[in-house]
Amino acid sequence: MNKTLMKTLITFTVLSLLSGCATATKADTNVQKTVEITDAKGKVKVPFKPKRVVALDNRTFETLDEWKIELAAAPKPIMPKSLSYTKNEKVIDIGNHREPNLEAIAQVNPDLVIVGQRFASYYDQIKKLVPQAAVISLDVTVDESAKEPGKALVNGLKNNTTILGTIFDKEKEAKKLNSQFDAAIKKAKSHYDPSKSVMSLTTTGGEITYVAPHYGRVWGPLYDIFNWKSALTVDQSTSTDKGDDVSVEAIAKSNPDYIVVLDRDAAISTDSAQASDIIAKASALQNVKAVKNNTIVYAPNDTYTNESIQTYIKIMNKLDTLFTKK
Repeated sequence: MNKTLMKTLITFTVLSLLSGCATATKADTNVQKTVEITDAKGKVKVPFKPKRVVALDNRTFETLDEWKIELAAAPKPIMPKSLSYTKNEKVIDIGNHREPNLEAIAQVNPDLVIVGQRFASYYDQIKKLVPQAAVISLDVTVDESAKEPGKALVNGLKNNTTILGTIFDKEKEAKKLNSQFDAAIKKAKSHYDPSKSVMSLTTTGGEITYVAPHYGRVWGPLYDIFNWKSALTVDQSTSTDKGDDVSVEAIAKSNPDYIVVLDRDAAISTDSAQASDIIAKASALQNVKAVKNNTIVYAPNDTYTNESIQTYIKIMNKLDTLFTKK
């Protein structure tokens, strides 16, 4: 074989090898990278920076919106109206958790479905409906089954924020949120006087109901976090989101130093009476220390539909202001 032909064959071979490497490299970049996370069900492999996301967990909506994560579908009726998703027509509405259109989830062919809170009971059904997707459960259990509801709430919110940061390449943002949460708790806790009693309430339909320590909606776990002194103990209390029926007279008799209130209707209606008006018009409460001293905290108006880590940071900051009030 002459030198010219030999040189031509070598050049062709090298070019072929380089071409093969380039093709392989290009193909590799098209393979979806995954990350492994541990959710409420266990370890799950999830697409990294997924493109088609369905979010169903009220505790994650604000975080996803803050990070500008696009959603393919969501339950718009139970999302805070302030979030961009509710106004974005590209986000398919699957309805509320009572009568959801789960088929709409399959129609958007999701890479990832985030299940939690109100949609937790649909987890298995959704997994069967979209077997090609990663389905994760970010449910935070703070009902009667939780041995330490305060710890469960804090760890649950922080863990879920970390998980979302890992999935969506927002680790720095997740760490910042968790640090803000820890700092807000620490600050409010340092200013709470353990000799002062706390009464937690919900208002809905113009009525005042009692929120039980430890397990009651929103406020219950905070009794554990801050070691609050409860102004009133009720037998057979529940974790229902409407609270427990306790007479206004019983609430007044407990004479709390502080009152914390969740206005359930504020998040879903603009026509309902505001919690502050309901309490102001309750004649039996007017001689209560918390009412006379105006040592009352109202959760942010959208709390009922937005129990995000951001919401709890706002609540902790409100409590700190309350506990430092002279």
